[in-house]
Amino acid sequence: MHAFSRRNFIVKSVATYAAATGVGLGLLDYSPAAAEAATAQTSNAKAIDPQSAADGKRIGIIGLDTSHSVEFVKALNAEQPNPIFDGFKVTAAYPQGSKDIESSTKRVPGYTEEVKKRGVEIVGSIKDLLAQVDYVLLETNDGRLHMEQALEVFKAGKRMFIDKPVAASLSDVLAIYDASKKYNIPIFSASSLRYIKGIEGIDKKKVLGADTYSPATLEKTHPDFFWYGIHGVETLYTVMGTGCKSVTRVNTPNTDIVVGIWGDGRTGTFRGTRTGKHDYGATVFTEDGNKVLGPYGGYEPLLIDIIKYFKTGEMPVTPEETIEIFAFMEAADESKRQGGKSVTLESVLAKAKKK
Repeated sequence: MHAFSRRNFIVKSVATYAAATGVGLGLLDYSPAAAEAATAQTSNAKAIDPQSAADGKRIGIIGLDTSHSVEFVKALNAEQPNPIFDGFKVTAAYPQGSKDIESSTKRVPGYTEEVKKRGVEIVGSIKDLLAQVDYVLLETNDGRLHMEQALEVFKAGKRMFIDKPVAASLSDVLAIYDASKKYNIPIFSASSLRYIKGIEGIDKKKVLGADTYSPATLEKTHPDFFWYGIHGVETLYTVMGTGCKSVTRVNTPNTDIVVGIWGDGRTGTFRGTRTGKHDYGATVFTEDGNKVLGPYGGYEPLLIDIIKYFKTGEMPVTPEETIEIFAFMEAADESKRQGGKSVTLESVLAKAKKK
């Protein structure tokens, strides 16, 4: 366990498990009356086995404003979970995510009830969460909150997966990875589109270029691609690797096309769509011919890597690659601001570092 002894947990468990876990308060209502009502409902909740929660495999979730949280709980807390998850379970969650993005805040009450049914205890603060878990899934959909939330986890000495986006600015992305070094806590972040079907058959040493695509819906509080286009950008980097030097962006209300030039002369493009049916995929150009990727492969491949990371501390994606992904997206935004001119990743990183 990390900074939390088995002995302390057992003492706390006498009170915690006297009633079945998984009952908590609503999105914003943490009043005494709400607490009393929640306690009255505990007999209807499904409890997590105390032993499974006491062996250093307890996962806590910060943010129930994204469907990712529910999907991870469904997989880990299933009656017969995939043995590869090795007994790791989500035992507690702090529901508060975004405070002002309506598409996120409206999800919290329903998602809270959904995870409670699967044995997850709802707590009133990140501090309370960290006292009860060994690892953290930072799922808050609002990247503006990630720096503050991540610092609490770093200070508690716990490994953490940060869901997309790492943050809502390139400067905050850099600051979070700097904090990771300061507290000596490796962090892992990735889109589940890194594991798109067909990717396992790509010999990355033979990749000559790639065209990827995904939805790129916009959210005014975040840089354009940080909110959703990151999925297709991450697919691009999964096959191309690092080394992009500059990007050029073509923007219309319905579509974005970003062309990246890699240092070795290869080119990679990302198409972000905002009309039509949402879909994900790629064409990868290799020395052995063209390969088509897709469809989307679900959350389980990502979750397998998350559990491996929790167990070993080894990051499946390097900080350098994740930072470059965000520099690529920020450079694309700067290209848009400059009317489609080529923008170097080095220039946006230098600007972000000054902040």
